[in-house]
Amino acid sequence: MKAIIVAAGIGSRLGELTKDTTKSLVNVNDKPILTHQISIFKKLGIHDITVIIGPHPEQYHFKDISFIHDKKFMEHDILSSFMLASSIMDTDVIVSYGDVIFDENILQPLIDFKDGIGLAIDFDWEKNYEKIDKKLKLEATVSLVKNEKCIRIVDGRELQKSNNHTIDEIFNSKNEKVGEFVGLMKLSKQGGKIFCDVYETLSKTHSGKFHEANSLSEAYFTDMIQELIDSKIEVIPISVKGKWCEIDTMQDLKRAEELF
Repeated sequence: MKAIIVAAGIGSRLGELTKDTTKSLVNVNDKPILTHQISIFKKLGIHDITVIIGPHPEQYHFKDISFIHDKKFMEHDILSSFMLASSIMDTDVIVSYGDVIFDENILQPLIDFKDGIGLAIDFDWEKNYEKIDKKLKLEATVSLVKNEKCIRIVDGRELQKSNNHTIDEIFNSKNEKVGEFVGLMKLSKQGGKIFCDVYETLSKTHSGKFHEANSLSEAYFTDMIQELIDSKIEVIPISVKGKWCEIDTMQDLKRAEELF
């Protein structure tokens, strides 16, 4: 089993902290975010780890870790960065955002997952927003789940454009469960092939807007996940319970330091 960490972003919302470095190297209690991630992967037996990096490649000094340098990180978004690793997806792979910290209780269910494509979903997610700015809830990435399948994924771009009525419908659905996407995905060997094949076809045939993105090159993971769902490809929720935090803002960083 392999791990791929996509850490090619700039992290501009952390202000001065990322002025001369990248978000994955920002310290959480004196250890970079990336160090936290690598430690958990290795603790649970995953040692084949590849990190996709963008700016400041000279700042990454980790032993026994592979790196893919996305030299065009300014020209596209996270999905295109991730696809630079398509050639190494020849076995089961756990994919992680480069700015999420998690404990072993979050990671273990992904290791145990045996289906094709799975998303780590926290169904007890709303507790994470009880003591912080409620506006941050509108930046969450949530998945609607019915009959143990993800049937829709919605992120902050769509939530912030929606009116309150639509948001209430999403968050208070009676027929589906709602959970927050943790920023971790599991692809079996076959699931990875399906993911890459769909992307390759899109890269040759698609033009114009792509779900919530202006183009395929500007797409997020969530745009691709919704494309898979719309294409009748099963995306399975992996229910997780444990400590985790995605770090986009200074408020997120403070919470991460309290948790870890």
